[in-house]
Amino acid sequence: MSKVMRLSEAIARFVNDGDTVYAAGFTHLIPFAAGHEIIRQHKKDLTLARATPDLIYDQMVAAGCARKIIFSYSGNPGVGSLRVIRQEMEAGRLDYEEYSHFAMITRVAAGASGLPFLPMRSTGTEDLAKANPQYKTIQCPYTGVELVTVPALNPDVAIIHAQRADANGNAQFWGIIGEQKEVAFASKKVILTVEEIVDERAIRSDPNRTLIPDFVVSAVCHVPYCAHPSYTQGCYDRDNKFYLEWDKISEAPEKVEAWLNEWVYGVKDHAEYWAKLGAETHARLKVPPAMSAPVNYGKY
Repeated sequence: MSKVMRLSEAIARFVNDGDTVYAAGFTHLIPFAAGHEIIRQHKKDLTLARATPDLIYDQMVAAGCARKIIFSYSGNPGVGSLRVIRQEMEAGRLDYEEYSHFAMITRVAAGASGLPFLPMRSTGTEDLAKANPQYKTIQCPYTGVELVTVPALNPDVAIIHAQRADANGNAQFWGIIGEQKEVAFASKKVILTVEEIVDERAIRSDPNRTLIPDFVVSAVCHVPYCAHPSYTQGCYDRDNKFYLEWDKISEAPEKVEAWLNEWVYGVKDHAEYWAKLGAETHARLKVPPAMSAPVNYGKY
């Protein structure tokens, strides 16, 4: 059964005020379009979970969507702090739980496995454990070694961007793979945004690329250029210029408000946002083809 719908419909149907939302993607495939649609629909009191929040959560916090953030490393990649998130945390207006990268991934792995927690060896995060009571310790029943544990994370909604999927929600990825699979299986609902919706024959032709199967997906949304200003491998490049610009924009609340008014509230959807960026930006972010070698699966 086709799960294809507009992104605005998927956000309206599956993201509720007070939900825990996990926008996945590591370095690339960050679903900015979905974050902007959440802002546009004035969703409130969300708990935003994500390893490396990136600009997407800085913008959502600035728009008043969040009451809490669960994260590992909060920063504008390659630039500095996420100014809005840091200011809101320091002012006591944004609750937070901070973990190491590995602990965040361990949390979603536990959630995906249906386990209440998972153990891990200490990763040099003793100060984090002092600040975050969710870190516990347990004695290994086999060796007696003391292990660190973190609880499972089971978001209400995962938002995941992929290069392509079929109409049922079988999604394929290439390039840097993050925690998308674990987050999808850990979450109660999954909104999938894709650069391209393809026939299921294309998915079946290269099954090893399918990381997320249709049975965990709630909605499939065709959103080309969804990840801007991050990138989608093979489709468009990272907009490094914008990451530098956001550092200056986020210095002042009035600049942030003006940006949101122009680039989120002032456009009806992501297609209009992309068009507004203009031909120069489109050309600058265009990437030449770099095809992988073909694979012979043989007859089946």
